[in-house]
Amino acid sequence: MSTDSFAESVRSHFPVFQRRFDGRTLAFFDGPGGSQVPTVVADAVAETLLFRSANVHGPFPTSRAADEVVEAARVAAADFLGAASPREIAFGANMTTLTFAFARSLARSWEPGDEVVVTDLDHQANVAPWRRAAEDRGVTVRSVPFDPATMQLDLEALERVLTPRTRLVAVGAASNAVGTVNDVARVAEMAHRVGAKVFVDAVHYAPHRRVDVQALGCDFLACSAYKFFGPHVGILWGKPEFMEALDPYKVPPCADTLPERWETGTLNHEGLAGVSAAVDWIASLAPEPSGGRREALGAAMRRIAEHEDRLFDLLLDGLEEIPDVRVFGPPRGEPRTPTAGFTVRGVHADEVARRLGEEEVCVWSGNFYATGVTEELGIVQQGGLVRAGVAPYCTEADVRRLVAGVARVAAEARSEPVVA
Repeated sequence: MSTDSFAESVRSHFPVFQRRFDGRTLAFFDGPGGSQVPTVVADAVAETLLFRSANVHGPFPTSRAADEVVEAARVAAADFLGAASPREIAFGANMTTLTFAFARSLARSWEPGDEVVVTDLDHQANVAPWRRAAEDRGVTVRSVPFDPATMQLDLEALERVLTPRTRLVAVGAASNAVGTVNDVARVAEMAHRVGAKVFVDAVHYAPHRRVDVQALGCDFLACSAYKFFGPHVGILWGKPEFMEALDPYKVPPCADTLPERWETGTLNHEGLAGVSAAVDWIASLAPEPSGGRREALGAAMRRIAEHEDRLFDLLLDGLEEIPDVRVFGPPRGEPRTPTAGFTVRGVHADEVARRLGEEEVCVWSGNFYATGVTEELGIVQQGGLVRAGVAPYCTEADVRRLVAGVARVAAEARSEPVVA
């Protein structure tokens, strides 16, 4: 199947592509901030609200139906993440909220003199919770830099900061700002050598590459379904031996068994129905029937990656040919998601995004909460980065629209006095 025929097949599942703005469909490159949603996900949410609206564990039909929604979502999320059991899956509002709550509980065992490690490449959702928890416990925070030339983590620097007092290493599976895919398995191996645990932010990675917590070798991992065609629901996975031993903050009547002990209050049942539907929809993209959902998910994610990577090569080719446009990211051939962070010389990032938005091309501008990236690159005053991410519903025509729009912005800036 060609790149555009695959994209057109995918787009048929998304009602948003039936809308026109100034006679055109939107070109969605805003996926790193949140994906579009297929009909089956919206239908699952609506069906649950209309016919399964009850709290769980009750002796009546709608409550039993709600139980089924929750359990199905745990099984689907376990399949999506490669977890050994649905008991390893807990849900919450989003990755950030889950991480703040989890950090507070994990830190209860930390003592002054202990150390935690974060990175300058990460989203603040995998930095700030650990800094605040460390501050509360009198624990030292070490931060691992990245190489601005390659946008890759300095793993030699990580090796140097790890000590027997390191209690946790927090690392992103992929940078939400520039797409760098980190070698999480190697980070985990290094951290485990000194007895530290590893927490992974997979929010940006999960829509583009198959997540397998077993292969990554991490101890905890979190992501958010609204990045992979689902509703606003956060997902937390953890090794059961650790999730059972830790002491979560919860109300006394809450169950003390996995995974409910990590879930505060009533869950978003309609959102969980959407999670199941999103996972099933991704699995449906497998090129041919397979042995089960996990196998289908693997095949589907490979198909998504193949499509996205082809388009991303076209996007990089186009952007790199435009004078005064600088693209940040790993060298060609190095692991990355199809996400480009770039600047246009002399034009504020917000202005670039605004101009593209006027042409119905959706991109984001700013730091995307990856403040360590924009600060290290020295582009804060320029508004940070313009960010464009490829999704399965993107087409070659979308890429051409984006590149042409950026070229016009850059050309007009060159005809005016350049602002340093």
